[in-house]
Amino acid sequence: MELRQLQYVIQIAIEKNFSRAAEKLHIAQPSLSQQLSKLEQELGVLLFRRTTNSVELTQAGQVFVDKSQSILDAIEQLKQEMDDMAQMKRGRLVVGTLPITGSHILPLVLPVFGELYPQIEVILVEDTTLKLEQLTANGGTDISLLTLPLVDQSLEWESLMEEEICLAVPPNHPLAGRKDEISIEELREEPFVGLKKGQGFRQILVNLCQQAGFTPNIVFESSNIETVQSLIAGGMGITFVPKMLTRAAGGEFVPVYLSLKDHPSRTLIIASRKGRYLSKAAVAFIETMNKTISHYK
Repeated sequence: MELRQLQYVIQIAIEKNFSRAAEKLHIAQPSLSQQLSKLEQELGVLLFRRTTNSVELTQAGQVFVDKSQSILDAIEQLKQEMDDMAQMKRGRLVVGTLPITGSHILPLVLPVFGELYPQIEVILVEDTTLKLEQLTANGGTDISLLTLPLVDQSLEWESLMEEEICLAVPPNHPLAGRKDEISIEELREEPFVGLKKGQGFRQILVNLCQQAGFTPNIVFESSNIETVQSLIAGGMGITFVPKMLTRAAGGEFVPVYLSLKDHPSRTLIIASRKGRYLSKAAVAFIETMNKTISHYK
């Protein structure tokens, strides 16, 4: 059994398609199929159920994938430790990030980090909160920029900053002219536009409403907070928005932003898997992020 065969099986499991897996692995599909057959013969079990329309893991295949991910992750951590012993002369850091939040924070951090540590290659992985949690737990990222609350209990985290949450309403909404702070309880009958399930801020919206004694009536969903804000400006409903992501006045499709009573906030964090070795590069990145963000708090 070879390490590359473990990678092959994991990629097939991810893609559920031999052609796409072969493309991602940069090998020919017949070669990938041949390697899998060779491995299955060596193990004496089938790792995948193959049909004309799909490729699904068998029970043995799922065990193989879980163990393989642990093995490859352990090897990667060993490489990181060896790199650290070489005094950070070179290295590679995989950082998970929420797309929109990352687009506001990372442009401040990456240039500073790149100047301090030009020998470290930073690879960004953008995805939803739920998928980033899974990737971080499985070793797919070294660290990830996320928000509380976390679902996966295998992760540990440290706080980066608290960010105020405000209310966004259409310009012609009855609340748009209010000068005082808005109570969330007042929004019980309002239609909400929210992010799709699996995204952290969707859960924050639901939690804030439930803490105020009601479940929000979400009439429309999007996977992008920028689209949500445009829909609000167009009159589709109301929503909550992190202050960092509010739009400048005078632009196109800009909602009216209002302050909420008690000033609810979200917590931005850097998460990693409990017990995972954090490379010097990862520690340096976290330190750089903390120092850089402190100037903008």
